[in-house]
Amino acid sequence: MQLRTVLATTTAALAAAACLTATGPAQAASPVSHACSPSVSLDRFSDALDKTTYDGTFVGNLSALAVDRDGSLAALSDRSSLFSLDARTLAPRSVVPLADENGAALDSEGLAIEKDGTRLITSETEPSIRRYGADGTILDRLPVPASLQVAPAGRATSNQTFEGLTLMNGGRTLLASMEYALSGDTAGIVRFQTWQRQRPGKGWRPGAQYAYRTDASFLGVPEVQALPDGRLLVLERGFTSGVGNTVRLYLADPRHATDTSGVENLTGRSGVRLIKKTLLTDIASCPTLGATAKQPQPNPLLDNIEGMAITGHDKGRLKVLLVSDDNQNAVQTTRFYYLGVRV
Repeated sequence: MQLRTVLATTTAALAAAACLTATGPAQAASPVSHACSPSVSLDRFSDALDKTTYDGTFVGNLSALAVDRDGSLAALSDRSSLFSLDARTLAPRSVVPLADENGAALDSEGLAIEKDGTRLITSETEPSIRRYGADGTILDRLPVPASLQVAPAGRATSNQTFEGLTLMNGGRTLLASMEYALSGDTAGIVRFQTWQRQRPGKGWRPGAQYAYRTDASFLGVPEVQALPDGRLLVLERGFTSGVGNTVRLYLADPRHATDTSGVENLTGRSGVRLIKKTLLTDIASCPTLGATAKQPQPNPLLDNIEGMAITGHDKGRLKVLLVSDDNQNAVQTTRFYYLGVRV
Protein backbone atom coordinates (compact mmCIF):
# COMPACT_ATOMS: atom_id res chain seq x y z
CA MET A 1 0.00 0.00 0.00
CA GLN A 2 2.76 2.42 0.88
CA LEU A 3 4.64 1.67 -2.34
CA ARG A 4 1.45 2.13 -4.40
CA THR A 5 0.73 5.35 -2.56
CA VAL A 6 4.24 6.64 -3.24
CA LEU A 7 3.95 5.67 -6.90
CA ALA A 8 0.54 7.31 -7.20
CA THR A 9 1.82 10.45 -5.52
CA THR A 10 4.89 10.55 -7.77
CA THR A 11 2.76 10.01 -10.86
CA ALA A 12 0.41 12.80 -9.83
CA ALA A 13 3.37 15.12 -9.20
CA LEU A 14 4.87 14.36 -12.59
CA ALA A 15 1.52 14.95 -14.26
CA ALA A 16 1.16 18.24 -12.45
CA ALA A 17 4.67 19.24 -13.51
CA ALA A 18 3.89 18.34 -17.10
CA CYS A 19 0.72 20.41 -16.89
CA LEU A 20 2.71 23.37 -15.56
CA THR A 21 5.22 22.95 -18.35
CA ALA A 22 2.45 23.00 -20.95
CA THR A 23 0.72 26.05 -19.55
CA GLY A 24 3.73 28.01 -18.29
CA PRO A 25 7.08 27.91 -20.10
CA ALA A 26 5.47 26.57 -23.28
CA GLN A 27 3.35 29.71 -23.50
CA ALA A 28 6.39 31.93 -22.90
CA ALA A 29 8.16 30.17 -25.78
CA SER A 30 5.23 30.63 -28.18
CA PRO A 31 6.03 32.51 -31.42
CA VAL A 32 6.16 36.28 -31.10
CA SER A 33 3.49 38.08 -33.13
CA HIS A 34 4.92 40.02 -36.07
CA ALA A 35 1.64 41.73 -36.95
CA CYS A 36 1.51 45.51 -37.11
CA SER A 37 -2.07 45.48 -38.43
CA PRO A 38 -4.29 43.10 -40.42
CA SER A 39 -2.49 44.27 -43.59
CA VAL A 40 1.13 44.63 -42.44
CA SER A 41 3.66 42.50 -40.59
CA LEU A 42 7.21 43.28 -39.52
CA ASP A 43 9.38 40.31 -40.43
CA ARG A 44 12.61 41.71 -38.98
CA PHE A 45 14.81 44.77 -38.74
CA SER A 46 18.55 45.39 -39.06
CA ASP A 47 20.88 47.99 -37.58
CA ALA A 48 23.90 46.48 -39.36
CA LEU A 49 24.90 49.70 -41.11
CA ASP A 50 24.37 52.09 -38.20
CA LYS A 51 27.36 54.41 -37.73
CA THR A 52 29.56 52.57 -40.22
CA THR A 53 31.76 53.79 -43.06
CA TYR A 54 32.63 52.37 -46.46
CA ASP A 55 35.59 53.45 -48.57
CA GLY A 56 35.97 56.54 -46.41
CA THR A 57 32.29 57.55 -46.77
CA PHE A 58 29.84 57.58 -43.87
CA VAL A 59 27.07 55.04 -44.45
CA GLY A 60 24.01 56.90 -43.21
CA ASN A 61 21.78 59.87 -43.97
CA LEU A 62 19.84 57.39 -46.13
CA SER A 63 16.78 58.94 -47.71
CA ALA A 64 15.76 56.58 -50.54
CA LEU A 65 16.03 52.98 -51.72
CA ALA A 66 15.62 51.26 -55.09
CA VAL A 67 16.18 47.78 -56.51
CA ASP A 68 18.87 47.89 -59.19
CA ARG A 69 18.88 45.83 -62.40
CA ASP A 70 21.22 43.19 -60.94
CA GLY A 71 19.02 42.70 -57.85
CA SER A 72 21.26 44.72 -55.53
CA LEU A 73 19.93 47.63 -53.48
CA ALA A 74 20.69 51.23 -54.31
CA ALA A 75 20.66 53.43 -51.21
CA LEU A 76 20.73 57.20 -51.59
CA SER A 77 22.31 59.46 -48.97
CA ASP A 78 21.08 63.05 -48.76
CA ARG A 79 24.78 64.01 -48.56
CA SER A 80 25.36 63.32 -52.28
CA SER A 81 26.35 59.65 -52.16
CA LEU A 82 24.73 56.66 -53.84
CA PHE A 83 25.59 53.27 -52.33
CA SER A 84 25.18 49.82 -53.81
CA LEU A 85 24.28 47.27 -51.11
CA ASP A 86 24.12 43.51 -51.11
CA ALA A 87 20.39 42.75 -51.06
CA ARG A 88 20.79 39.90 -48.57
CA THR A 89 23.43 41.16 -46.12
CA LEU A 90 23.21 44.95 -46.73
CA ALA A 91 27.00 45.01 -47.03
CA PRO A 92 28.11 47.99 -49.17
CA ARG A 93 29.60 47.04 -52.53
CA SER A 94 30.39 50.48 -53.93
CA VAL A 95 29.70 54.17 -53.49
CA VAL A 96 29.32 56.83 -56.19
CA PRO A 97 29.61 60.56 -55.36
CA LEU A 98 26.95 62.84 -56.83
CA ALA A 99 27.00 66.55 -57.66
CA ASP A 100 25.14 69.15 -59.68
CA GLU A 101 26.35 70.68 -62.96
CA ASN A 102 28.71 72.99 -61.07
CA GLY A 103 30.18 70.26 -58.90
CA ALA A 104 28.17 71.34 -55.82
CA ALA A 105 26.65 68.85 -53.39
CA LEU A 106 22.98 67.88 -53.62
CA ASP A 107 20.29 67.57 -50.99
CA SER A 108 19.50 64.22 -52.60
CA GLU A 109 16.21 62.74 -51.40
CA GLY A 110 14.38 60.71 -54.07
CA LEU A 111 15.60 57.82 -56.24
CA ALA A 112 14.21 55.76 -59.10
CA ILE A 113 16.11 53.54 -61.54
CA GLU A 114 15.09 53.27 -65.20
CA LYS A 115 15.17 49.99 -67.10
CA ASP A 116 18.48 50.90 -68.73
CA GLY A 117 20.08 51.56 -65.33
CA THR A 118 19.84 55.36 -65.46
CA ARG A 119 19.43 56.87 -62.00
CA LEU A 120 16.73 59.51 -61.52
CA ILE A 121 17.61 61.55 -58.44
CA THR A 122 15.85 64.49 -56.82
CA SER A 123 17.45 67.31 -54.89
CA GLU A 124 15.39 69.47 -52.55
CA THR A 125 17.52 72.54 -53.15
CA GLU A 126 15.73 73.99 -56.20
CA PRO A 127 14.08 71.38 -56.38
CA SER A 128 15.41 69.34 -59.30
CA ILE A 129 15.37 65.91 -60.90
CA ARG A 130 18.51 64.86 -62.73
CA ARG A 131 19.32 61.73 -64.70
CA TYR A 132 22.69 60.16 -63.82
CA GLY A 133 24.68 57.34 -65.31
CA ALA A 134 25.79 54.52 -63.05
CA ASP A 135 29.16 56.28 -62.65
CA GLY A 136 27.55 59.52 -61.41
CA THR A 137 27.78 61.40 -64.72
CA ILE A 138 24.89 63.83 -65.27
CA LEU A 139 22.93 62.92 -68.42
CA ASP A 140 20.22 65.57 -68.35
CA ARG A 141 17.71 67.36 -66.15
CA LEU A 142 13.90 67.27 -66.10
CA PRO A 143 11.82 70.46 -66.31
CA VAL A 144 10.07 71.39 -63.05
CA PRO A 145 6.81 73.41 -63.05
CA ALA A 146 7.42 76.96 -61.84
CA SER A 147 4.98 76.76 -58.92
CA LEU A 148 6.89 73.82 -57.37
CA GLN A 149 10.18 75.68 -57.27
CA VAL A 150 11.50 77.17 -54.04
CA ALA A 151 10.51 80.78 -53.38
CA PRO A 152 11.03 83.37 -54.76
CA ALA A 153 11.08 81.44 -58.07
CA GLY A 154 7.99 79.46 -57.00
CA ARG A 155 5.78 78.72 -54.00
CA ALA A 156 7.68 75.88 -52.35
CA THR A 157 9.55 76.15 -49.06
CA SER A 158 13.23 75.23 -48.90
CA ASN A 159 13.84 71.66 -47.66
CA GLN A 160 10.16 70.77 -48.13
CA THR A 161 10.08 69.81 -51.80
CA PHE A 162 10.71 66.57 -53.77
CA GLU A 163 11.19 63.75 -51.25
CA GLY A 164 9.55 60.75 -52.89
CA LEU A 165 10.14 59.45 -56.43
CA THR A 166 8.75 56.43 -58.26
CA LEU A 167 8.26 55.08 -61.78
CA MET A 168 4.73 54.06 -62.83
CA ASN A 169 3.03 52.47 -65.85
CA GLY A 170 5.96 50.23 -66.69
CA GLY A 171 8.40 53.11 -66.48
CA ARG A 172 6.47 55.46 -68.76
CA THR A 173 5.38 57.82 -65.96
CA LEU A 174 7.52 59.35 -63.22
CA LEU A 175 5.89 60.66 -60.04
CA ALA A 176 7.50 62.90 -57.41
CA SER A 177 5.88 63.78 -54.09
CA MET A 178 6.36 67.14 -52.43
CA GLU A 179 7.08 66.75 -48.73
CA TYR A 180 4.88 69.63 -47.52
CA ALA A 181 2.31 72.07 -48.88
CA LEU A 182 3.03 74.97 -51.19
CA SER A 183 2.52 78.52 -49.96
CA GLY A 184 -1.13 79.34 -50.63
CA ASP A 185 -2.29 75.73 -50.32
CA THR A 186 -4.02 74.39 -47.23
CA ALA A 187 -1.51 73.02 -44.71
CA GLY A 188 -1.40 69.25 -44.99
CA ILE A 189 -2.29 69.14 -48.70
CA VAL A 190 0.76 68.26 -50.78
CA ARG A 191 1.20 68.02 -54.54
CA PHE A 192 2.22 64.91 -56.44
CA GLN A 193 3.74 65.84 -59.83
CA THR A 194 4.11 63.47 -62.77
CA TRP A 195 6.20 63.45 -65.95
CA GLN A 196 5.56 61.45 -69.13
CA ARG A 197 8.34 59.76 -71.04
CA GLN A 198 8.58 61.01 -74.62
CA ARG A 199 9.87 59.20 -77.67
CA PRO A 200 13.42 57.82 -77.37
CA GLY A 201 15.87 60.66 -77.01
CA LYS A 202 13.14 63.24 -76.32
CA GLY A 203 13.27 63.06 -72.51
CA TRP A 204 10.42 63.71 -70.11
CA ARG A 205 7.71 66.39 -70.03
CA PRO A 206 5.54 67.43 -67.05
CA GLY A 207 2.19 65.64 -66.89
CA ALA A 208 -0.77 65.56 -64.51
CA GLN A 209 -0.51 66.71 -60.92
CA TYR A 210 -2.55 65.49 -57.96
CA ALA A 211 -3.31 66.62 -54.41
CA TYR A 212 -2.84 64.40 -51.36
CA ARG A 213 -3.90 65.22 -47.80
CA THR A 214 -1.74 64.05 -44.87
CA ASP A 215 -3.35 63.14 -41.55
CA ALA A 216 -2.00 66.27 -39.84
CA SER A 217 -0.13 69.37 -40.98
CA PHE A 218 3.02 68.30 -39.09
CA LEU A 219 3.19 65.13 -41.19
CA GLY A 220 5.02 65.24 -44.50
CA VAL A 221 5.43 62.73 -47.34
CA PRO A 222 9.00 61.38 -47.42
CA GLU A 223 8.41 58.54 -49.90
CA VAL A 224 6.06 56.98 -52.46
CA GLN A 225 6.23 53.68 -54.33
CA ALA A 226 4.10 52.66 -57.31
CA LEU A 227 2.17 49.40 -57.61
CA PRO A 228 1.62 47.77 -61.02
CA ASP A 229 -2.09 48.71 -61.03
CA GLY A 230 -1.45 52.45 -60.64
CA ARG A 231 -1.96 52.69 -56.90
CA LEU A 232 0.73 53.93 -54.53
CA LEU A 233 2.26 53.08 -51.20
CA VAL A 234 2.73 56.39 -49.37
CA LEU A 235 4.73 57.07 -46.22
CA GLU A 236 3.73 59.91 -43.90
CA ARG A 237 6.32 60.99 -41.38
CA GLY A 238 6.72 63.62 -38.67
CA PHE A 239 8.67 64.33 -35.49
CA THR A 240 7.60 65.82 -32.16
CA SER A 241 10.34 66.86 -29.76
CA GLY A 242 10.26 64.85 -26.54
CA VAL A 243 7.81 62.36 -28.05
CA GLY A 244 9.52 61.00 -31.14
CA ASN A 245 8.55 60.02 -34.67
CA THR A 246 5.20 59.33 -36.26
CA VAL A 247 5.41 57.08 -39.33
CA ARG A 248 2.35 55.71 -41.13
CA LEU A 249 1.97 53.63 -44.28
CA TYR A 250 -0.97 54.19 -46.63
CA LEU A 251 -2.38 52.67 -49.78
CA ALA A 252 -3.31 55.57 -52.08
CA ASP A 253 -5.15 55.74 -55.40
CA PRO A 254 -4.53 58.74 -57.69
CA ARG A 255 -6.45 57.29 -60.66
CA HIS A 256 -9.63 59.33 -60.12
CA ALA A 257 -8.06 62.42 -58.52
CA THR A 258 -8.34 65.87 -60.08
CA ASP A 259 -5.44 67.11 -62.18
CA THR A 260 -4.36 70.14 -60.13
CA SER A 261 -1.61 71.33 -62.46
CA GLY A 262 -3.83 74.26 -63.45
CA VAL A 263 -5.10 75.00 -59.93
CA GLU A 264 -3.04 77.81 -58.44
CA ASN A 265 -4.18 77.57 -54.80
CA LEU A 266 -5.62 74.50 -53.07
CA THR A 267 -7.32 76.51 -50.32
CA GLY A 268 -11.08 76.73 -50.23
CA ARG A 269 -11.42 75.12 -53.66
CA SER A 270 -14.51 73.01 -54.22
CA GLY A 271 -14.67 70.23 -56.76
CA VAL A 272 -11.06 69.10 -56.31
CA ARG A 273 -10.95 65.34 -55.81
CA LEU A 274 -8.00 64.43 -53.62
CA ILE A 275 -6.05 61.19 -53.89
CA LYS A 276 -7.98 58.55 -51.95
CA LYS A 277 -6.03 56.78 -49.25
CA THR A 278 -6.42 53.91 -46.79
CA LEU A 279 -4.29 53.43 -43.69
CA LEU A 280 -2.33 50.17 -43.82
CA THR A 281 -0.51 50.61 -40.52
CA ASP A 282 1.02 52.99 -38.03
CA ILE A 283 4.59 51.73 -37.57
CA ALA A 284 4.28 52.50 -33.83
CA SER A 285 1.85 49.57 -33.62
CA CYS A 286 4.46 47.09 -34.88
CA PRO A 287 6.13 44.70 -32.38
CA THR A 288 9.47 45.96 -31.13
CA LEU A 289 11.23 42.64 -31.82
CA GLY A 290 13.88 43.75 -29.31
CA ALA A 291 14.64 47.10 -30.94
CA THR A 292 16.03 49.91 -28.81
CA ALA A 293 15.90 53.68 -29.31
CA LYS A 294 18.51 56.31 -28.43
CA GLN A 295 15.90 59.03 -27.82
CA PRO A 296 12.23 59.09 -26.73
CA GLN A 297 9.97 57.23 -29.14
CA PRO A 298 6.36 55.96 -28.94
CA ASN A 299 7.86 52.61 -29.91
CA PRO A 300 11.63 51.95 -29.63
CA LEU A 301 11.47 50.46 -33.12
CA LEU A 302 10.81 53.90 -34.60
CA ASP A 303 13.28 56.33 -36.07
CA ASN A 304 13.31 58.92 -38.86
CA ILE A 305 12.03 56.62 -41.65
CA GLU A 306 12.50 58.20 -45.09
CA GLY A 307 13.21 55.52 -47.69
CA MET A 308 11.04 52.73 -49.09
CA ALA A 309 11.32 50.15 -51.86
CA ILE A 310 9.18 47.23 -52.97
CA THR A 311 11.67 44.38 -53.25
CA GLY A 312 9.43 41.48 -54.33
CA HIS A 313 6.41 39.32 -53.53
CA ASP A 314 5.96 36.42 -51.14
CA LYS A 315 2.78 34.37 -50.65
CA GLY A 316 0.43 37.15 -51.66
CA ARG A 317 2.33 39.87 -49.81
CA LEU A 318 4.50 42.67 -51.07
CA LYS A 319 7.99 42.62 -49.63
CA VAL A 320 8.60 46.22 -48.59
CA LEU A 321 11.89 47.56 -47.25
CA LEU A 322 12.06 50.79 -45.25
CA VAL A 323 15.14 52.68 -44.05
CA SER A 324 15.62 55.48 -41.54
CA ASP A 325 17.78 58.56 -42.04
CA ASP A 326 19.99 58.95 -38.96
CA ASN A 327 21.05 62.50 -39.95
CA GLN A 328 24.54 61.45 -38.83
CA ASN A 329 23.23 62.07 -35.32
CA ALA A 330 24.40 60.12 -32.26
CA VAL A 331 20.83 59.74 -30.93
CA GLN A 332 19.39 58.43 -34.20
CA THR A 333 19.79 55.07 -35.92
CA THR A 334 20.22 53.85 -39.49
CA ARG A 335 17.69 51.02 -39.40
CA PHE A 336 16.22 48.79 -42.12
CA TYR A 337 12.70 47.40 -41.68
CA TYR A 338 11.49 44.32 -43.57
CA LEU A 339 7.70 44.42 -43.98
CA GLY A 340 5.13 42.10 -45.52
CA VAL A 341 2.22 44.14 -46.91
CA ARG A 342 -1.13 42.92 -48.23
CA VAL A 343 -2.90 45.35 -50.56
